[in-house]
Amino acid sequence: MADNGRTMNDASSPPLTAGQRATLDAALRTRQRELRADVASHLRTQDDPRLVGLRNRMEETDDWAAADAMAAHDIALVSRDLAELANVEQALARLRDGGYGECADCGNPIPYARLAAYPAAKRCVACQEKAERLEKGRK
Repeated sequence: MADNGRTMNDASSPPLTAGQRATLDAALRTRQRELRADVASHLRTQDDPRLVGLRNRMEETDDWAAADAMAAHDIALVSRDLAELANVEQALARLRDGGYGECADCGNPIPYARLAAYPAAKRCVACQEKAERLEKGRK
């Protein structure tokens, strides 16, 4: 351990440069627009004439299990998109507030490679793996 509480590997990860921050900010804003469009699209399909026709056919055939499965799938897609959108918006807030790029659990810098792969990351790899193990243990 180094004096600042960081492990040697984590401490070697340099802070983000202004160019890296700008690149990640642009990626987050692009993903935010995509997710908002996806959610709006899913919500608009509720009145889609093709879906109305499908609902009518399901009513005629009385295949409500299929209708329920389709509805559950649509809800799952929207829920997933909304959860990711919340993560993206939280990352944008951290960018504005200066906490972006620091692990929410240990405070170590999150390597640029991780943020480039997933710009909304709020944990370093080690802390994310630990959080996933804990979550898996609760289920």
